[in-house]
Amino acid sequence: MQTLRTVNVTRYITPLREGGSLPALAEADDDFKYVLKFRGAGHGVKALIAELIGGEVARALNLPVPELVFSNLDECFGRTEADEEIQDLLQGSQGLNLALHFLSGAITFDPAVTDVEARLSSEIVWLDSFITNVDRTFRNTNMLIWHRELWLIDHGACLYFHHSFTNWEQHAKSPFALIKDHVLLPNATMLDQADASFKSILTDEKLRKIVNLIPDDWLNWEDADESPDELREVYFNFLSLRLKNSEIFIKEAKDAREKLI
Repeated sequence: MQTLRTVNVTRYITPLREGGSLPALAEADDDFKYVLKFRGAGHGVKALIAELIGGEVARALNLPVPELVFSNLDECFGRTEADEEIQDLLQGSQGLNLALHFLSGAITFDPAVTDVEARLSSEIVWLDSFITNVDRTFRNTNMLIWHRELWLIDHGACLYFHHSFTNWEQHAKSPFALIKDHVLLPNATMLDQADASFKSILTDEKLRKIVNLIPDDWLNWEDADESPDELREVYFNFLSLRLKNSEIFIKEAKDAREKLI
């Protein structure tokens, strides 16, 4: 069974204020540093679910993403934090959170400096069209250069259908119009090849394993009548149906690219 490691946060180092949800650099009991995403921030556990699914789909496709881990935050954590905003965030995030392995020394990807070849550009555009990731634009690329390689980070804004959780079938079969703003779209000339390759990798079995990673603790929504298992089933069905209708979002990406060039 596919699993993630679980670590215990031992030290809050510093907030990363460039992130809208105020993630933090933290250290865990395995002596590694992580970018910690908090359940008490912004969109709460739904952002963590999006981060988890988006990151693990990317990993299944062999795209470069930092390791994701579940991260426990003790109830006494943050009591001595002087900043009231951060103290409230820490207190509201007790329990299970999500963290990405910190890529020390990484720099933000700049499309004016680094050219990404067509195959990788197409694969990343395909991924973001599939998971409806609104956040890989020129303004906010959400990619890093680490050891001269491109790495994908920050998938918390994907799967935006789950913020209303209505008409998921319609969302699954919809084009993704915001792909027109994707930073790598101009180089994405191999979308058909990426589609054929990735549809063979993302079997229903693989998608279900990824969805089954979502902890019950993140699926006890106050505004939902469904059980955790029923909510997982909606996520799985959304991904499976969207994949089966990939020609819809591929066409949207191709049309958007033609308008750019």
